Amino acid sequence: MYDMLDTTIPREEPARLIIENEWYGRHATNVVACEGLERGSRPELYKQWQFRNIRAGFKPFPLDQELMQKFRHKLKTYYHKDFVIDEDGDWMLQGWKGRILYASSCWVPA
Repeated sequence: MYDMLDTTIPREEPARLIIENEWYGRHATNVVACEGLERGSRPELYKQWQFRNIRAGFKPFPLDQELMQKFRHKLKTYYHKDFVIDEDGDWMLQGWKGRILYASSCWVPA
């Protein structure tokens, strides 16, 4: 993620300092320095969430292909070439240089 910042936001940009300190810094500290109850979050793969949601009685809501095309067009037009939007089943995957950073989906009662 720091590589993404280095590529897209100048180091002297005030907004970058806020992003590094308040967002990435907090997450890095959580992973490196916190254990047990002190740990605020534990990153999980989106497939683990899929299994959990299905077990809880939900089913995935299909992605809107027209909306996905709009996302891809905006990404290609306005964003750095190394940002990626992809699909895996009913999941929208967002990434940087081939690495998935976020996965989004919608679920409805089965």
